[in-house]
Amino acid sequence: MTADKTIIDNDSDRPLHFLEQIITRDFAEGKHSQVITRFPPEPNGYLHIGHAKSICLNFGLPEKFGGECHLRFDDTNPAKENQEYIDAIIRDVEWLGYRWSGDIRYASNYFQQFYEWALYLIEQGKAYVCHLLPDEAREYRGTLTEPGKNSPYRERSVQENLDEFEKMRTGEYDEGACALRAKIDMASSNMNLRDPILYRIRKQLHHQTDDKWCIYPMYDFAHGQGDAIEGVTHSICTMEFADHRVLYEWLIDNLPVPSKPVQYEFGRLNLNYTVTSKRKLKQLVDDGYVDGWDDPRMPTLAGMRRRGVTPAALRKFCDMIGVTKSDGIVDVSMLEHAIRDDLDKNAPRAMCVLNPLKVTLTNYPENKTEMVTAAGHPNRDDLAERTLPFSREIYIDADDFREEANKKYKRLVIGKRVRLRSAYVIEADKCIKGDKGNIIEVKARIIEDTIGSDPGDGIKPKGVIQWVDAKRHAIFDVALYDRLFNDASPDSGEKNFVDVLNPESLVMKTQCVGEVGLNEAEVGTTYQFEREGYFCRDSKSEGLMFNRTIGLRDTFNG
Repeated sequence: MTADKTIIDNDSDRPLHFLEQIITRDFAEGKHSQVITRFPPEPNGYLHIGHAKSICLNFGLPEKFGGECHLRFDDTNPAKENQEYIDAIIRDVEWLGYRWSGDIRYASNYFQQFYEWALYLIEQGKAYVCHLLPDEAREYRGTLTEPGKNSPYRERSVQENLDEFEKMRTGEYDEGACALRAKIDMASSNMNLRDPILYRIRKQLHHQTDDKWCIYPMYDFAHGQGDAIEGVTHSICTMEFADHRVLYEWLIDNLPVPSKPVQYEFGRLNLNYTVTSKRKLKQLVDDGYVDGWDDPRMPTLAGMRRRGVTPAALRKFCDMIGVTKSDGIVDVSMLEHAIRDDLDKNAPRAMCVLNPLKVTLTNYPENKTEMVTAAGHPNRDDLAERTLPFSREIYIDADDFREEANKKYKRLVIGKRVRLRSAYVIEADKCIKGDKGNIIEVKARIIEDTIGSDPGDGIKPKGVIQWVDAKRHAIFDVALYDRLFNDASPDSGEKNFVDVLNPESLVMKTQCVGEVGLNEAEVGTTYQFEREGYFCRDSKSEGLMFNRTIGLRDTFNG
């Protein structure tokens, strides 16, 4: 069986992607009897949409083929890591619906073993302590077209290197004074093999090991060896690590590791109108452009969760874009389509009025209130019907009324009829204006016996509008979120990404009104506010507030 042969996935009726083909071949050749993968985030920020693809892939492969996925934090740089990020990452993985095998793992769990393997490389004459300063080391490293030069410290004796490494470990040297480097080939065409750094000095407290260590392994040293300790069979990385694979393999081949994992690379997820650099996302947070890592405009999983995006939508999106060996730009409209499609099928319905205008039904009894019913979802019998109060005074949206209008306008007009959704047909008689000429109230009449049927006089309404009872309703603020950037490539070229922030990415509306049942809306439940879009109760606001997840259709004008 060859990796490029088209194999059909009987579960989803699609061809197997290249990683699935590799695993299928490995099973057929008897290399492995189960799949062991790992998701190894660095806890230096919140996970974003790009990580969702990696999570779905690393956890999804063992689900499909039988096996396990480890959650292992790459906590090798205490200068940028903290417990907040660890907790956030755990929440995100669980929210997406995945469960790791065994306990949560940390690279720091293996620091003692990594240290002993560093000593092993020194003893084998394959690592040395180098005292070149950072600028000097860059000069000695060479360029893509010119080979590097050997460090003047490269030929130290094994014992001298052991002594120097011990001084590093005990804190006798300052940060940046020296580093442990692998002795490979300064003339290699692959820059990653030009005596790469394995250990550097960091005199900072570590969130797991406190002050036990002041030397920390580099990612390239810790990653592969962590895989080997855990018995990982398929170590899956994004394409930026392709050039690092030779170093991954060199370390595996030159250390007495308990297993031989193999690294494979796939194309990372890049979205237009989106920034996923952790450094730039952190700048947005630190400089106050957004309301934290979980701001609903952020491409972080925490932000998308707060906005009302569902795990099912993200998993569907990751399946839609597929898995390939090349990086590319995915149109954000594909993500938005996946979100809309999921919410259209699953979100319960509710009525909301963003710009309330009072309507008095002059022929309806003042003290009467009746209950009308509306479907919880037009195509979902499992979502319970809503029971709505209806009385003499209601609110409609100000945009749903005009004194005069042409035939294309299908809402309430003086002398014309319109249906209130799930309730009566009404006809407008006149409007009342305020001191500035603005309309503050509409006087209208109900057409009797029109709940569930058309008027008996044969004059049918021209349209259907939303409404909310004026006596019993929910009052809340609404955050109308849109794309954070109005440029398709916000961080490309010489542009400053903060200069292309969308000034309309958040528009607040206060004193909106909705069905009374929305007072009991649960955080995490996204509703379709009929004719308005999809909205989720905000998880951080003290009062009642709803965030717009996405509109009913794409209206972005970036």
